[in-house]
Amino acid sequence: MRLPLRLAAAAAGIVLLVPVCGFGPDAAANKDAAEGARAADILVTAAPVYAPLAALQGGERFPKGAQLLLIHAGKAEPLVAGFWAAADANVSFDGERVLFAGKQAAGDPWQIWEMTLKDRAVRKIVAGEGDAIRPLYLPAGRLLYARRTAHGFQLQTAGKDAAYAMAPIDAEAGATVLPLSYLPGSAIPADVLLDGRILFESGFPLGTGSTPELYLVYSDGSGVESYRCDHGRARWGGKQLASGDVVFTHGGALARFTSPLAHEAAIAAPHAEYAGSIAETAEGDWLVSTRPAPGAHYALRDWKPGAAAMQTVLAVSGEDLVEPVVAAPRPRPKRHPSALHPWSYANLLALDARLSREGDLKAVPAAVRLETMDAEGRAVVTGASPVEADGSFFVQVPGDKPIRFALLDEKGKVVRAEQGWFWIRAGEQRYCVGCHTGPERSSENHVPAVLLRTTTPVDLTGAAKTGGESSAAGGK
Repeated sequence: MRLPLRLAAAAAGIVLLVPVCGFGPDAAANKDAAEGARAADILVTAAPVYAPLAALQGGERFPKGAQLLLIHAGKAEPLVAGFWAAADANVSFDGERVLFAGKQAAGDPWQIWEMTLKDRAVRKIVAGEGDAIRPLYLPAGRLLYARRTAHGFQLQTAGKDAAYAMAPIDAEAGATVLPLSYLPGSAIPADVLLDGRILFESGFPLGTGSTPELYLVYSDGSGVESYRCDHGRARWGGKQLASGDVVFTHGGALARFTSPLAHEAAIAAPHAEYAGSIAETAEGDWLVSTRPAPGAHYALRDWKPGAAAMQTVLAVSGEDLVEPVVAAPRPRPKRHPSALHPWSYANLLALDARLSREGDLKAVPAAVRLETMDAEGRAVVTGASPVEADGSFFVQVPGDKPIRFALLDEKGKVVRAEQGWFWIRAGEQRYCVGCHTGPERSSENHVPAVLLRTTTPVDLTGAAKTGGESSAAGGK
């Protein structure tokens, strides 16, 4: 999409320092906030139409195209030339390059590109038949993005793990692709946290639901889990602040995850419709995309947390301004070392299947049943395992496939079942406390009864192992 002349003309002189979305002006605080927002260059996506949750249903967020803008010294100009659409800017840790999703022609799929900000040289990083969107830098020359598949958007990484953490992305990165997610629904990257984990959006229950929720996974696809278990309201657009808190939106409000709490905390921000995906300036201000009501267009605002009102940084008639990013160096996330084994399966130890946020079971289940999904998307039972008197079980499951568990009584009746799906990477070994217990729960400090009986997991993969892939590997 070519940037309309009216946008360029409007953007050239717009720094509207007027209170919006607030209950009363705070001139001094808001003036300082706006000045802080302009201390560094800002990248923002401009689009005639923006549907923030469309990708979670496999749809198009920018059906009429989009264009990246660079806001410098209060003036906006197109960042990328020769593209019908460009969006999803993510600045490198040294502040010198930017990844983005782009289409050179309207009929092209979204692909991943990288620009050097100094000279605006552009190169294609990831190509392919399906759309590739929402790229994010990972340490050591790798990147993360979502690729459209027959089952929705799935998380993928590209690039070989380089010898040093600040290595740039190699020109051949697109030839080294690692799938991270294995869901019958979409997973969309949101942020790479400072501890190295990936924050992503998907529906709740995972893989089947339509309510947007935030999840975590490591950069090798292992350890997938909910960020918090107080599910209910839609939340998306998660971004981590310098404090370590993660801020996200419900649409009509902002909230945060903070380390001391096992549930979200509300943010007393001005009333508005929030697009999600905020950016934090070096001065601690927040750049947010807001609109006064559904049907209006999103403008870029600056808010100093605690202030009664926001300031408009940029507003363009007929355009949504979303996905703000500060074009400056930023802290590099920790590099995650993978501990995956060279197996086609994974091992899972449950410490006490009786425990759950839905209410603890009074009786010990007799067995646990595993389901996976076949190529046609049908649930398939692959086997069942006894559950010990203390609620523990140790099983071997298919790797890199959607899976879910159900607990059975002595007659084979389901007493509790997972409604969504999750996955375990091939070669992963992990444990869980119980069935969706939440981060505030832990089991008793004793050796699980199943490990006192055996250290060999019950094979629920539905296929016999051959060669070096014996069940005994689970006991190593």
